[in-house]
Amino acid sequence: MAEAIGDPIIFYLFIGIAVAGTVAMIITFRPVSTMIPYAYPVARVRARIGRLITPRQLDEITELKNIEDMRNYLRGIPDYSKYVERYPIEKAIDVHLAEVYEFAAKIVPEDVKEVFKALLKRWDIENIKSLLIAKDAGLEVEEIVDMLIPVGELFDELEKLVEVENVEEVVYGLEGTEYSDILEDALTAYKEKGILLPFEAALDNYYLRNIIKAIKSVKTKNREILEHYFGSYVDISNIMLVLRAKVDKLKYEDIEPYLLPAGRQISEWKLRDLMEAENIREVIASLRGFDYEPILSDALPKYEKTKSISVFEEALENYLYKMGRKFLTRESLTVAPILAYLILKEKEIKNLKIIARAKREGIPESRIKKMLIN
Repeated sequence: MAEAIGDPIIFYLFIGIAVAGTVAMIITFRPVSTMIPYAYPVARVRARIGRLITPRQLDEITELKNIEDMRNYLRGIPDYSKYVERYPIEKAIDVHLAEVYEFAAKIVPEDVKEVFKALLKRWDIENIKSLLIAKDAGLEVEEIVDMLIPVGELFDELEKLVEVENVEEVVYGLEGTEYSDILEDALTAYKEKGILLPFEAALDNYYLRNIIKAIKSVKTKNREILEHYFGSYVDISNIMLVLRAKVDKLKYEDIEPYLLPAGRQISEWKLRDLMEAENIREVIASLRGFDYEPILSDALPKYEKTKSISVFEEALENYLYKMGRKFLTRESLTVAPILAYLILKEKEIKNLKIIARAKREGIPESRIKKMLIN
């Protein structure tokens, strides 16, 4: 071959160029090969994003006279039609959201599959919470059945527990499941304090720990995207736990087992510092320099008027929804658009539930529009 080329120097130069080209192709191919698995899932998700309820549709739903008109309107939206035929409207909305998460878990590539499997635990956890709340409040069996979402690995077992007498029997009824240990530990605190917070905090903590653990196994650049969002989610979960603890006059030691030191901005020492604050206003002041302080400060006047910490939760959730919108503009062939779809769907669901509840309570249209998340 050297003779065919004519000059040994040219021959070796040719070989060098060929080798360099091959190396360049390998280097280029590797990132491209990690992107290819996302082409189909992202295309499917973008099609669904195009079906999200528009601001105009949301206005139309808000202007409807009553809950039955809202049901009829949703019958005309394919994503909701089959669910509103089978369930009360709030339950239908929740069942659709569960289907969305199941859809995402099925189509995501292998590198993030475990993260999305961990997200599906949400429905068992929400159903356990609903059952505990219902038993603590002494609700009737029919009311409890309406509260449960018919999805999740434990749904059949949970459905059998609707007729037990109390919270303690619910906990013992779940013996042998992955939640039994954390529920039994929280039961002691529940008996001492007489509040459900230990159960709710323990379940939320378990849910987030599973997600964070799954994220740590991600080896691609998708890990950075997931850590950005769920790190913020953990921060918000911790902040809300601190705020609830202040309202319930709990100490740091009472909530320490349920705090998750894996947030994006707030470290473990800072969480302890927040718990040393005297009241809600001081907790917020202690967050100066973090993204969350101006959000909570803006919501503070409403809290002082209503004394409901849900105003802080709504404000912080809105922060996450805006993050979801930003994810749509990130690298298209990554997990970002899929995560953005879930976040934007959560916002849609939240607004529909606000409207449904408001229609049941006869709240005027002008006031409903102020309640919605923009």
